[in-house]
Order: sequence, then structure tokens, then C-alpha cells
Amino acid sequence: MLRIARRNYLAVWPRGAFNHDVMFRRLLFRDLVICNSPETVAEAFVAQHEQFQRKSPQHRHALAPLLGDGLFVSDGTLWRERRRVVAPVTHATRLAELAPAITEAAAQRAAAWRRHPPDQPLDVLGEMGRLTAEIICRTIFGRALGTDAAAEVVGAFAEYQDLVDQTDLLSLAGLPDWLPRPRGRRIRAAVARIHAVVDRLIAEILDGGGAEASLIRAMAEAKVPGTERPMDRRAFRNEAIVLFMAGHETTANVLAWALFILSQDFRSAARLSGELAQVLAGRAAKFEDLPDLPFARAVIEETMRLYPPVPLLSREAIAPGTIAGREVKKGTIVLVAPWLLHRRPKLWDQPDAFVPDRFMPGAPKPSRRAYVPFSVGPRVCTGQHLGTAEAVICLATLFQAVELRLAPGAEVMPVARLTLRPGEALPMLLRPRR
Repeated sequence: MLRIARRNYLAVWPRGAFNHDVMFRRLLFRDLVICNSPETVAEAFVAQHEQFQRKSPQHRHALAPLLGDGLFVSDGTLWRERRRVVAPVTHATRLAELAPAITEAAAQRAAAWRRHPPDQPLDVLGEMGRLTAEIICRTIFGRALGTDAAAEVVGAFAEYQDLVDQTDLLSLAGLPDWLPRPRGRRIRAAVARIHAVVDRLIAEILDGGGAEASLIRAMAEAKVPGTERPMDRRAFRNEAIVLFMAGHETTANVLAWALFILSQDFRSAARLSGELAQVLAGRAAKFEDLPDLPFARAVIEETMRLYPPVPLLSREAIAPGTIAGREVKKGTIVLVAPWLLHRRPKLWDQPDAFVPDRFMPGAPKPSRRAYVPFSVGPRVCTGQHLGTAEAVICLATLFQAVELRLAPGAEVMPVARLTLRPGEALPMLLRPRR
């Protein structure tokens, strides 16, 4: 089972797992609790946040070398202080300020797609990675840095992600933290490269006196709670990398999945095309268009239900607690698997079908604890509104530019690591729309 999980841990869930409220398991030296109902999710991630706030050991081992004490890894007082600084920076109120960079990058990608030879397959997953990396660089580091910064940072991240053991089953099984992990020396070298790149970019922004709108500049103007001082440069670097990771691969995967699904669902594709033609009439989508694109948003939200960006949320109990009336000991790993929760027949009609109407205005809203694409509770993603808006703007702009279909012979299979990807590539054929 461990070998299967290392390759793709979606494969370890039996069909019956989708029907349980909660599962208690033992993996070698570690107790596991899998919460799979709105009630048990609320118990663990909301009501008992203080006991279960720490990220799991395998999560920390995968990310701590790169992120240090960033939001994805920290807990306790430090996490609360950092979140108070970072949350306003990525709040929905900043959408109007940051959206032009999203529109510009999406329009440039759409123009390139229209020029792409229609008989040559294009890796849409890779394309979405480059697009979202460009967007996140423009919004984090400032629009003036754009393409060159994206290429430099993305290359460094790709090297790190190729090396890191994203599931770290040694930690999940309860083996001690001091036990050396594979590829440690190469991982440290990749981390040093990323840190050097990001440190330079931050210095150019903070020391160069530029006035570009960026998340880094906004963080520089924020103060650590209870003080009149900003975060130090190391903290800036850690949180900048957190923002990059949160806004890059997750959004890229959602867009790739959405474009793949639409290539298979002709009715939804036609409905989306009609909405885009009526609202946009051929131009790129803007922030102001979002209220008039309800079906585009519903497509993104239903895509995140079927293919949640982060298919497994994991915590470690730092104090005893209870879930479903049973004691949970300190050191237990508490899991929420959106892959299971989002496809549970008890919670969703036609759970494996793509039904965007679930998320259209006027439709019954799902329980906040049954739909958790951005996590849930105090550790919910601070950039969820920004990420959703980015995905809608990009989908609308790209989809009205070209028709897409899966390349002949291509097979799409979900692969879960830290994020849920449609395999290692998504080859598709593009044809400009008239």
C-alpha cells in the first residue's frame, strides 16, 4: 500500500471509503483519523482547531526546507501573527487592483494560442503552469518584472518539486524526524537557488523604490501585530514563496482540468461559449465582468469539486481531542480528503458527474464543510477569492479564443501529490474560434 500511495495516493481509497462519516486507521507506528462528513470536518478543523492546527509531519518535511516558517508550515503564535499580515494582502478587496495583471497575462496567452498550429498538440497543463506563474509573479513581485521573473522562478520551483518527496510516507508512518530523507543534499541545493532568486526580486522591489502594485509591496507596508515594525526579509521571502505556491500550481491544475472537462462535455462547452459571446464579444475578461459570468464561475467551482486542487488536508494532533465521540491521542494524524468528501453520494446528487448548475445563482448551497477546495476553518486559504477570480478570468479569456479537444491517443488520469494534476501533461489540439 505504501508503494501505491507514493505513486498516487488516490489509488489507496477503496470504493466504500466514500460512504463513511469517519475512519480510524493504524499505519505502522501512527494513528490516522479520516474525517469524511461535514460534522466530523467541523469537529476537527473548526471546533478543535487549537488541538489539530499543526500541519502533519509529512507536509512539514515536504515544505519546510523551502518555506521555513511560512504560513503553510507554521502554527501557534507565529502563524497567527503572520496570517494577520498576509490575509489583508490577499483579501477580496484587492481584486480590483490586481485583476489587470491577470487580464493582461491571459490575453497574451490567448493570442499565442490563436497563432498555434492547429495540427500540433500543445501541453495545456504546462501552458497553464506558465500562465499562472506569470500572473503570480506579476501580482507578487510587480508587473514590471513579468516574464523574466516568471521564467527564473518557475525553473527553480520545477527543480525543487522534482526532488522533494511530496508524500513523505516515512513521516506519515511515524518514523522519527531525525531520520535522513532521500535526496536531502540536492533538495538543499535547489532551495538555495530559489531563495537566491526570490531574495533578489524582493530587494529590487523594496530597495529600488518602484511603485508597481504588488503583494510584496503591500506586505512591506503592513506591520507585525502589536508592533510598528514590518516583517524581516527572511519572513518576506518565506511568505512570498508561500504565495507563489498557493497561487501557481493549484490554479494551473484547476484550469487544465476545466479545459479538459469542457472538451468532453459539449453541452457545457456550448453554454459557456454562449455566455462569453454575450458578455465579452471577443475581448479579454476583466474584473468588472465577473458578476456577469455566473456559468464560467460555476464551471470553475464544479471543477474544484470533482478535482480538488489539494486532494488531502492533513494535521497532527498537538493535544488530545475527540472526533465522533472517540478519543484522539496526541500525535495522531487527522485527515480530510476532499477527493472523498466532494464525491460522497450522501452529500452530492450524481457525485461523479460534472454538473455546474450546482453552483449557479439560486441553486441550493452546499454545506461549507462538504465543499472545501480551499481548506476549512481558521487555516482556510487567505487567497481563495483571488484564486477563483483568476481562474474565471483566465478560463473566459482562453476559452473564447480557441476550441480545444484532446489529442488523439492521449489518456488523462488524475495523479495526486501535494496537488491534483491531470497526469504529467495534457496534450490538446487548438483551433481558433471565428
